[in-house]
Amino acid sequence: MADSFDEELELELDDVRLDKLDHDGSAGHPSIDRKLYFRELLRLQGELVKLQDWVQHEKKKVVVLFEGRDSAGKGGVIKRITQRLNPRICRVAALPAPNERERTQWYFQRYVSHLPAGGEMVLFDRSWYNRAGVEKVMGFCTDEQYEEFFKSVPEFERMLIRSGTILLKYWFSITDEEQAFRFSMRIHDPLKQWKLSPMDVEARTRWEQYTKAKETMLERTHLQDSPWWIVDAVDKKRARLNCISHLLSQMPYQAVQHQPVVLPPRVRNPDYHRGPIPPEMYVPGRY
Repeated sequence: MADSFDEELELELDDVRLDKLDHDGSAGHPSIDRKLYFRELLRLQGELVKLQDWVQHEKKKVVVLFEGRDSAGKGGVIKRITQRLNPRICRVAALPAPNERERTQWYFQRYVSHLPAGGEMVLFDRSWYNRAGVEKVMGFCTDEQYEEFFKSVPEFERMLIRSGTILLKYWFSITDEEQAFRFSMRIHDPLKQWKLSPMDVEARTRWEQYTKAKETMLERTHLQDSPWWIVDAVDKKRARLNCISHLLSQMPYQAVQHQPVVLPPRVRNPDYHRGPIPPEMYVPGRY
């Protein structure tokens, strides 16, 4: 239990620093009580383990898309979801920019290779909706490719659903002021500077263009069988709990009964003798 708390506290170090700074990005709403946050997070992570068992046992295929502006908190939620799950069952797909060859493929082709088989969950940290957002705003696709995306994506998602895939789509929403604050944190924090790319900096100057692209995307791809769910992400802790709780509510998972694990006695062979290990092979004990 102590190790589990230490692991969670390690992830929370960024939030501790953030809470000490005076800013009004949360629009005056106090953050959730820390004890309540930890208690609920651990409870929800326990439910995620049950969900994982159900997905594996029933051979379900689950795809969850996480979209939103830069620094909206998608990665933090994904970390909390996967923190106590088996990476062989629940994995993250965070694709880099397409290379020369991928740019000549059918647009959805490189995403298809990351889709789950039966008994797997895949969390997309940004997804095929890049075309409706960053590619449109930054001019990385033509108007024809942009329009073709909106014609293709409804049928693409319907095909996934007809194949038995459970598809969830989340958009993480933050204010202009909160994004500016989080970018400032990244600029001044050497542990987080790697998160701030030239593309992120450019995005600040195109806030309104990204807003228009988001509104168009939601309007044209909020479908009855694959709707968008908006996560108010100004308060990171509330966003994590709300998103995980909602994700769990969207699947009819049940606890899977397992046979009790019985540890067998160690077999000892009297002819076996453990050989010595040379001292120079050990990692130096500096701590």
